[in-house]
Formats: sequence, structure tokens, C-alpha cells
Amino acid sequence: MDHTNHVRLASNELTTDILDGATIYGADDEKVGTVSHLHGSEVVIDVGGFLGIGAKPVAVPANQLNFMRDEDGDVHAVTSWTKDQLEDMPEHQD
Repeated sequence: MDHTNHVRLASNELTTDILDGATIYGADDEKVGTVSHLHGSEVVIDVGGFLGIGAKPVAVPANQLNFMRDEDGDVHAVTSWTKDQLEDMPEHQD
């Protein structure tokens, strides 16, 4: 997916209502997870699993994700992490 024409989200748009369920794309533009929820200044991403079953929640700093909207208005984010790197992170506990 070419993200160059996607509109970056403003900081006031980084809310649970807007980010919930957003797809996260990794270093090779591979889908690496989806946003579960926000936890303070961190974004909790569900990684792995199938349709949310068996997914592992990991927390990453929000500033490590570049959130944007595509041409259809769908919110997603890009990160330099790979799926394997995210899966290796400690499981997030609320």
C-alpha cells in the first residue's frame, strides 16, 4: 500500500474512538496487528492470532506509530517494527 497520499492524523484525533480496530502495517508493509485500545500514552496492539482469537496484546509508545487515513477514510498506522519483533515483546496487562 502506498501511504504517501494518506492524510496524517492530528494529535487530537488519537483517541480510542478513532483508533480502535485500526490496522497496523510493519516494515515491509505487512499487516502486523490491530489496535486494541489506548493505555495512557501507549497503544495496545493485538498481534498474531486469527480474527482476534489467540492474539497477544503488546503496548507500544504512540509516537512510534504513524497514524493516517487512506482514500476511503479508513484509519491505519505504519511502524518500523516487524510482526516477529512485536510478538517478541512482553504481553500487555491492563
